[in-house]
Amino acid sequence: MSRKKLITNVVRYVLYALMVLFFIWALQHHYLASIFTESDKFFVMLKQHLKLVVVSSFLAIIIAVPAGIIVTRKSFKKAEWLVSNVANLGQTIPSIAVLALMMGVLGLGFKTAIFALFIYSLLPIYRNTVAGINSVNDKLIDAAKGMGFKPYQILFRIELPNAAYSIIAGARTAIVLNIGTAALAFLIGGGGFGTWIFTGISLFNNDLLLSGAVPVILLAIMADYLLRLLEYLLVPKGVRRSAKTS
Repeated sequence: MSRKKLITNVVRYVLYALMVLFFIWALQHHYLASIFTESDKFFVMLKQHLKLVVVSSFLAIIIAVPAGIIVTRKSFKKAEWLVSNVANLGQTIPSIAVLALMMGVLGLGFKTAIFALFIYSLLPIYRNTVAGINSVNDKLIDAAKGMGFKPYQILFRIELPNAAYSIIAGARTAIVLNIGTAALAFLIGGGGFGTWIFTGISLFNNDLLLSGAVPVILLAIMADYLLRLLEYLLVPKGVRRSAKTS
């Protein structure tokens, strides 16, 4: 085992141990009591939070991935800098400011929160799609052309499989960020676990605060591991190996 991998594993298991100790401490002090005493409300907020994340992330993926593919085509290569700068601009604005801007345009409510989260999650997916496709070895593409592959065959059989690791990593980053940012949707009437988080902050109630914050943390961890599993299943073995060693 390499030194880098050893350090990574040590840090990972120390963090796991700290998380277990934190949960034990929180349960002993009844800081998660609201999850059990108000379970109906908890599941309503869980459904709202998941809906915010799933819908906004799905919209971001179906827009950002095709956009990344289009700007890497020769015909649209000149537009890459414009699209990239627009996407970068959306990411530089703080998430709370994006919510406020969308509230001013679309008003309060669930749809406004989804649109704001969609805007905020475009860049990681778009950027990784462009980077993944641009990183494909030119010799592979030349070999495919020599074998008589058409442009769409090169895209779907050479470029996308080799860029899959980067694309899925971008989607994973966007979804995990969305899970945390979705808590802010409460501020514009979007619901979710932000209801308990911000109520707990305003009332100095640690029970409500942690009952809202801990599920968000667990959702983010679970989503990250599920997407890593999806990455393992979808990305070709050779691409995974080369991505890890690069």
